[in-house]
Amino acid sequence: MTSYASPILTSLLDTDAYKLHMQQAVYHRYRNISVVAEFRCRGDELLGEYASEIRQQIQMMSQLALTDDEFTYLSGLPFFTQDYLNWLKIFRYNPEHVMVSDRNGHLHVRIEGPWREVIMWEVPLLAVISEVVHRQRSPHVTAQMAVDQLRKNLASFKQQAADIDLRAFRLMDFGTRRRFSGDVQEAIVSTLKNEFPYLVGTSNYDLAHKLQLTPVGTQAHEWFQAHQQISPVLANSQRAALQAWLDEYPDQLGVALTDCITMDAFLRDFGSKFAHAYQGLRHDSGDPFEWGEKAIAHYQSLDIDPMTKTLVFSDNLDLDKALHLYRHFHQRVNLIFGIGTRLTCNIPDVKPLNIVIKLVQCNGKPVAKLSDSPGKTMCQDKAFVQALRKAFDLPLVKKAS
Repeated sequence: MTSYASPILTSLLDTDAYKLHMQQAVYHRYRNISVVAEFRCRGDELLGEYASEIRQQIQMMSQLALTDDEFTYLSGLPFFTQDYLNWLKIFRYNPEHVMVSDRNGHLHVRIEGPWREVIMWEVPLLAVISEVVHRQRSPHVTAQMAVDQLRKNLASFKQQAADIDLRAFRLMDFGTRRRFSGDVQEAIVSTLKNEFPYLVGTSNYDLAHKLQLTPVGTQAHEWFQAHQQISPVLANSQRAALQAWLDEYPDQLGVALTDCITMDAFLRDFGSKFAHAYQGLRHDSGDPFEWGEKAIAHYQSLDIDPMTKTLVFSDNLDLDKALHLYRHFHQRVNLIFGIGTRLTCNIPDVKPLNIVIKLVQCNGKPVAKLSDSPGKTMCQDKAFVQALRKAFDLPLVKKAS
């Protein structure tokens, strides 16, 4: 196997925006909380052979630091406070927090340490894993091949959308975690910026900085998961997470992720106060049409005009799916489509990796994600899953006889 001596990541900002936004909130509110996160390959592929190369890249990540130019860039954005940015300037990845091993061919990754530091590993580490694997499996692939495929997809999109008003169509790049490579993501986003008038931003802070695009992202599942142990009462944990986010960002970054404990349980907690305060909701699992109908009905039940709110669709999307959703909803609610893997790893004969890193513990106790898609549920502690289901009035899972 070829060994790559050069670092895949060259900027601390080569990560998703929601990581920095969450990190600031954790830095201000939960500085002493510790967490454990673990890697999972949902496709159950054997990736253990890449463990050594991944460890090599993790060691090189310790050299990443915010540059003066990047510091100035972040300082000019409305999201960040000076105390956090001063701390981020001295932040360094600590490779000792990450354990990587090959377990009978399966890649095992465990990240353990203070939440304010562990929170930064997920996105760039997934990007590293994806790029290491694709470099070995498809060394012939070039960024131009990805751009050629994108242009075919854009032509198809334009043809399919010929009969509809697209002025309200908005696309965001969410493709960092499972990209083919950093070069491919930059080529794709640059092409979209130049050739697709509906691109409104990217989740990648480095690309937002380089390409003068809007950085986009609010919070991820880990924000809600950690509050399962931060909140004194489990049944109140989702409301506690929603409120803590509002306390940190009272009038910005107001899109709430809905599927950490299913959409139905979320909406029971998302009462009038939260529904008015947050600008919208993000979909990340389950049937998107059903989810959108539930969201619109919920706003209407609270006498809120859905056209004053935004729904962000971001689960396993491609341009075709986004267009179908746009046709269905665009006259009833504001829409944004966050497309990831289908943009940045959409290359003929290349199979994207279905990989995630999720929290499994907070302060030494279990946390869980009870997704609207059963295959996305992630927790090692079955008793805690049952307790979480009971706390949020969800059907208990019957034990196998």
